[in-house]
Amino acid sequence: MAEQRRAQRLDQPREPRGVKLPRFDPEAFGRWSEGIARSMGTANFIVYMTLVIGIWFGWNTLAPPQLRFDPYTFTFLTLVLSLQASYAAPLILLAQNRQADRDRLALEEDRRRATAQKADTEYLAREIAALRIALGEVATRDFVRSELARLAEELDEASQRRLRLERRQQEKGTSRASGGEALDEPRDEMDSDLRNV
Repeated sequence: MAEQRRAQRLDQPREPRGVKLPRFDPEAFGRWSEGIARSMGTANFIVYMTLVIGIWFGWNTLAPPQLRFDPYTFTFLTLVLSLQASYAAPLILLAQNRQADRDRLALEEDRRRATAQKADTEYLAREIAALRIALGEVATRDFVRSELARLAEELDEASQRRLRLERRQQEKGTSRASGGEALDEPRDEMDSDLRNV
């Protein structure tokens, strides 16, 4: 009963009946066909084929008639060359198909890598833009130099004012001691800054 149910199930393929064909490894057959296609696509193959055909012609035209195995019309040679061509064409096509599959896989891998590199490049561009924005808020070397130069000038001016003030105070002190009246210079804005120091 269980056998009948199994045989009637439509979601499983039937087991094949009849003659079973021999199985072969398609990868090994493909490598073999590529090897033949590579050897047939070389100059050596053309030279060797030309030599074989030349020897065939020479033997079947120049040898004694009882030793010739393919007389003048060369029917057997034509059959051999036709068989070679009929097998060579599918083998070459198989090799080309395998090469096309490899090229397609390589192209997909290149496309995947290019996509990953593009994403990495975009990420780095965003990071560099963020760094530029952050550096816009950070003092640059030129800015620090200009600020230091400005501070140095201000310090020089302040020290000159202090020296002038000390000179005036010394002059006032010496004029009081000598009893004479010192000439007062007009005061400017700089002098008022030094009083606060």
